[in-house]
Amino acid sequence: MAKKKYYVVWEGIQPGVYDNWDDAGAQVKGVNGAKYKSFASKAEAEKAFKGSYWNYAGTDTKTVKKTKGELEKIGVQLDSLAVDAACSGNPGDMEYRGVHVRTGQQIFHVGPLPDGTNNIGEFLALVHALAWLHQQNSPQVPIYTDSKNAQAWVKAKKCRTKLEPSPRNAQIFELIRRAEQWLATHHFNNKIIKWETDQWGEIPADFGRK
Repeated sequence: MAKKKYYVVWEGIQPGVYDNWDDAGAQVKGVNGAKYKSFASKAEAEKAFKGSYWNYAGTDTKTVKKTKGELEKIGVQLDSLAVDAACSGNPGDMEYRGVHVRTGQQIFHVGPLPDGTNNIGEFLALVHALAWLHQQNSPQVPIYTDSKNAQAWVKAKKCRTKLEPSPRNAQIFELIRRAEQWLATHHFNNKIIKWETDQWGEIPADFGRK
């Protein structure tokens, strides 16, 4: 899982400091002009909350940043794909994407789709990456993810979400069905590697919105 973050909501339903995105996201979802940002520590978040959003807007609050050269030196394979998902609320508008680590090129992007979860997005992103690499005949290209849940679900060939299907999220469940079917009918050799956020910073496919 990604490194723990703290979230400041300056303008939303209930402004404050939150220690998880589910609670913080609920304060800003659907709020026009909502102002919020993530921080790496509670102390940083509490200090920021006492100040103005505009002192932090557009700034990078990540404490760990590595250049591509530094990542390569510590063993990150740059000729790889990185995947990530984002979800505004739980459930909420969910999207996911895959990015080439060396170039930063976005290879695919799906969503936002209503009434999904971050875990579902991480799972779908991994399977999408596997299928894309299969089409490219690239069985040796590794895939990075910061989600242990997604890794476990792909290994089990099953999306073990507790989310209930509904008319609003029918498209998401169709994607799940297709992903599970692909896993059941295809073999892959691509390594799925855990992205170590604590040491390497945010995964290259991160949406950078929190």
